[in-house]
Amino acid sequence: MTTWQGWHRFATTDPPAPPRPGDPPRSMEERLAYHSSFVTIRTPAISALAAQVRTLMILGRHQQTTARPSLIVTGPAAAGKTTALLNVGRTCHLAHTRKSPAPPGSAHTAVPVAYVLVPPGATAKTLVTEFARYLGIPVTARITQTQITDAVCHTYTTAGVQLVLIDEIHRLNPRTTTGAQTADLIKDLTERLPATFVYAGINVTDTPLFTGVRGAQLAGRATLVDCGPLPARHGTRQPFRDVITDIENNLDLQQHTPGTLPRHAPYLHQRTAGRIGSLTRLIRQAAITAICDGTERITKAALDAVRLDHLAETHHRRRARGR
Repeated sequence: MTTWQGWHRFATTDPPAPPRPGDPPRSMEERLAYHSSFVTIRTPAISALAAQVRTLMILGRHQQTTARPSLIVTGPAAAGKTTALLNVGRTCHLAHTRKSPAPPGSAHTAVPVAYVLVPPGATAKTLVTEFARYLGIPVTARITQTQITDAVCHTYTTAGVQLVLIDEIHRLNPRTTTGAQTADLIKDLTERLPATFVYAGINVTDTPLFTGVRGAQLAGRATLVDCGPLPARHGTRQPFRDVITDIENNLDLQQHTPGTLPRHAPYLHQRTAGRIGSLTRLIRQAAITAICDGTERITKAALDAVRLDHLAETHHRRRARGR
């Protein structure tokens, strides 16, 4: 998805569809493929991010003199940051396509969204090269960073990019020389491109990225969206249980009893530390196992048998020892 062709394919491909009442049963292979890709569960973070992106894109639409307001999506690993980022990007892409379809026979398609990953050990030149690669801008060994940046700004503006998603932003460290230069590049791009920027990374507010002079410039223009673990309770609501219910409602199992998984919400919260990524992986693995072994349902014993990601398992063992 870090090229326009890949992103366009992702954004325009219909997402996996849950089973609907009255539909003929799907084959084993179809159901395995479905649980492998699965639907995107709309978490509070996704809803908050979508609302903020929509508002800030309108707010900055006619801004000419300074960088448009931006967003920072932060949170621990496996908390659903990238999923939220991609979901909002896809929504923006499809909304723009519906509103401004390409003329019949036109070879030029608008590019409303750009998705860029910060490479490990990024320098200003390697990062702006990633921007160039997304739209297929040719880059040779002899071309300078300034020339690449000028080409990126011209091409992105001509292509109509309105939303720039920068993932893995925590890889930047402005306290180093190369990191400072890269942070300056991002600031330069936000001022030269008529687009809203959204950054996502692991616990970025705890990193040097948003501290010091350079960090203050970036943070001063950005709204924070916390994609942290979901609490078991929030006032009278139970957001974690609600997400479990949504996941269960989208399963495609032949013998599963509705309401089974929400009853295990306290156990699942302890097991996953409230991280959405860990939760969906746990339930999807259990569903795939249930299809393969023919049980066609998920029980607590089945959940116990699933080995989770190392981060979640470590947290679970520490909680168990602390009892």
